Amino acid sequence: MSDANDAATRLATVRDTIAQAAKLAGRKASEIELIAVSKTVDEAAIRPLIAAGQASFGENRVQEAAAKWPALRDASTRLHLVGQLQSNKAAEAVALFDVIHSVDRPSLVEALVKAIGAVSKAPELFVQVNIGAEDQKGGVAVAELPALLRQAREAGLAVTGLMCVPPADIEAAPFFALAAKLARDNGLSKLSMGMSADYETAIMLGATHVRVGTALFGAR
Repeated sequence: MSDANDAATRLATVRDTIAQAAKLAGRKASEIELIAVSKTVDEAAIRPLIAAGQASFGENRVQEAAAKWPALRDASTRLHLVGQLQSNKAAEAVALFDVIHSVDRPSLVEALVKAIGAVSKAPELFVQVNIGAEDQKGGVAVAELPALLRQAREAGLAVTGLMCVPPADIEAAPFFALAAKLARDNGLSKLSMGMSADYETAIMLGATHVRVGTALFGAR
């Protein structure tokens, strides 16, 4: 089977799984955006997925995305930054990405306000919550979320949702449920949560964006 056929098959499988999970949750598959996480994946591996109809892709690093996506993207591409963002890369991120999932601290809010004001281009923004209170992970602490959202809103940033990465190797559902409650409590309609191992569970608990890498590209 060719690479193109492989990509189309993997994509169809993931889309079918999304549709089944959405149906079980009483939702429509069209409510859920599949983000193909292409970090560390080269252009040759991405092109077959684009040819198969995938339009939304996620990258972890601004520098890596800037190196490979100008040659790949077209008018239909939606590029998501799903990794941590350094404040000094805010301007580059605003110029390159359609959606930024990792707003997590006051200094980054300030940098994004400045960057967006300079170019009059505003990516969609998600606040990342450190849902498992893990020291090694990015994200705003749950207790500090309301204050960060207030700062962003008062500065004119259009935050539409929350993003989270639950702790590894334990049941993700309680963390997804907490993220969904936090979104509701703070008037946010979107949830970026769920990866290759747990995106079905995330959809059942309200995910509007799922970030799938391994199931589409294989192990890194």
